[in-house]
Amino acid sequence: MRITTFQRCCLMASAVFLSPIVYGDDVGTLKKAIDAQVNSELTAQQSQKTIDDLSEQTDQMLAEYRNVLRQTESLRIYNAQLETLVNSQESEINSIAEQLTNIETTQREIVPLMLKMIEVIAQFVELDVPFLPEERQHRIETLQTLMERADVSLAEKYRRILEAYQVETEYGRTIEAYQGELTLDGEQRTVDFLRIGRVSLYYLSLDGQHAGVWDQGWKPLETSYLPTLETGLKMARKQLPPDLLVLPVKKVGEAQ
Repeated sequence: MRITTFQRCCLMASAVFLSPIVYGDDVGTLKKAIDAQVNSELTAQQSQKTIDDLSEQTDQMLAEYRNVLRQTESLRIYNAQLETLVNSQESEINSIAEQLTNIETTQREIVPLMLKMIEVIAQFVELDVPFLPEERQHRIETLQTLMERADVSLAEKYRRILEAYQVETEYGRTIEAYQGELTLDGEQRTVDFLRIGRVSLYYLSLDGQHAGVWDQGWKPLETSYLPTLETGLKMARKQLPPDLLVLPVKKVGEAQ
């Protein structure tokens, strides 16, 4: 707080009036005393203002410090969470890299295996009883073509190969009747075929007068088997309920 000239005069007048007798020298001394008092109060006021300013600065710094502490704690928690996420991502990346390596290894190993599977089934069909030759050969050729296509996934190729194996397996548990072309004595004929599993394959001419069984080649059947063969064809076509059939079958090492 600043002391004005008017206030200083008032202080001097008060000191004079309060003294019973004031001499010339005493007035000078009194003036010095008043000036000293005024300077002291000004110094005190300035000191108080400095203290107030420092206190305000201290409060501001304390508030900033506390705010920094809160931010530091938040950052510490956030960094800990980020570290956990980074570790998890690194583990996931390592796992994916390992899986990719395994996939590449599997592809290198499974492609030759798939080609071998197709080769085996082709040889099997060639050596098997010759039923549905066109259908089975077409299935094998489709697989061979499929392996050369880049737009078909490895999984789909493998699925189709397993499907072909499954179809061949099913042939051994079913009976089937179908018509097809057969060359006999240099003459091509349309006949009815009867397949019983993959154990026996028979044919019956459309007029019902001629029949045969496959035994490393077509061998004629006796006429006594013609009615049984007709019954078997109707059973395969679900025109008759299942029943016992007495037909010649090939045994291991001999024909019967």
